[in-house]
Amino acid sequence: MAHPQRRPFRRRKPSPAVEQAVGRAMRVDDAIREFREQRALRRGRVPTVIPYTGYGSTSWVRVLGRVLITTQAPSESPQESFRGWRSFTGIPVDGAPVRVTIGDTVHHVVTDSGGVIDVRVEARLTPGWHRIRLQAEGVGERSPEVRAPVFVLDPAAPFGVVSDIDDTVMVTALPRPLLAAWNTFVLNEHARSPTPGMAVLYDRIHHEHPAAPFLYLSTGAWNVAPTLGRFLSRNLYPPGPLLLTDWGPTPDRVFRSGRAHKIEELERLATEFPDMRWLLIGDDGQHDEATYSGFAEAHPENVALICIRQLSDSEAVLAGGRSRQDWREQATEVAWSYAPDGGGFVTALEQHGIL
Repeated sequence: MAHPQRRPFRRRKPSPAVEQAVGRAMRVDDAIREFREQRALRRGRVPTVIPYTGYGSTSWVRVLGRVLITTQAPSESPQESFRGWRSFTGIPVDGAPVRVTIGDTVHHVVTDSGGVIDVRVEARLTPGWHRIRLQAEGVGERSPEVRAPVFVLDPAAPFGVVSDIDDTVMVTALPRPLLAAWNTFVLNEHARSPTPGMAVLYDRIHHEHPAAPFLYLSTGAWNVAPTLGRFLSRNLYPPGPLLLTDWGPTPDRVFRSGRAHKIEELERLATEFPDMRWLLIGDDGQHDEATYSGFAEAHPENVALICIRQLSDSEAVLAGGRSRQDWREQATEVAWSYAPDGGGFVTALEQHGIL
């Protein structure tokens, strides 16, 4: 059956007025960050590497982390809890030199303007979990060396899982305009609730296919990565990299586009692992259906199944409504499954040989 031609996602060229506003926002953001950074260094504070979980193949690794000047580095202990605003008190270090040690090989990389380490380096590793070492250099005193977990995908893995977080694995139950601010700055991580049945479903998938990678794709900021990581661990979700973004102005907009971030990460995965098929899991309260549908149209060979959690009526109201379009008709080569909780997806996963 013929279906309407979808236009590929493109960033719109901003108007001159928007370009000027964005330029001013970026200059102000850079000035504030540099002022805070220099003041903290004069006080003798030492930059700290906050390690994030990375991933890679048997020939390369995507290293993820962040360099911050902070009075207290987030603990890796899943038992420690603190309110989200504390994760924003650290000062990101722009252009910080970082030493990355993988086995006996050393790489020297630098952070971006948000202090984020997001680089791809060559490495020879076997499939499975590994630990790499990170250390900030050249900014004040040398920081302590930290270890970051890295999952190397097995070329023989039958598929991988890409999962949204908010309203998919974690119930937020807040109006969308307030969601990011509340979850980030106020909410204690122990107060977050797992979505019914999703942890059990993910554990079953992990048990049946231990080589299948789990990647958690969200529009959340890197600042909350430690908090989200502890939430996933505490609620027994399979471990895996968090693919988050950095808030703040970009060259073409004052605030980063969450949907563009998800599209770019999915396209990156298709390029990095052209033979991998992905089980895409999201919800019908944001742009997951449109994002996954567009990816499935462009890369049907890379999609094993799309699972969309259906929000309850109250959740849908808080999320700003549901999509009014049946996205299943837009990606006819890919199978879709809709269910209100984790248990509802079991039949579809069994039919497609995943469970």
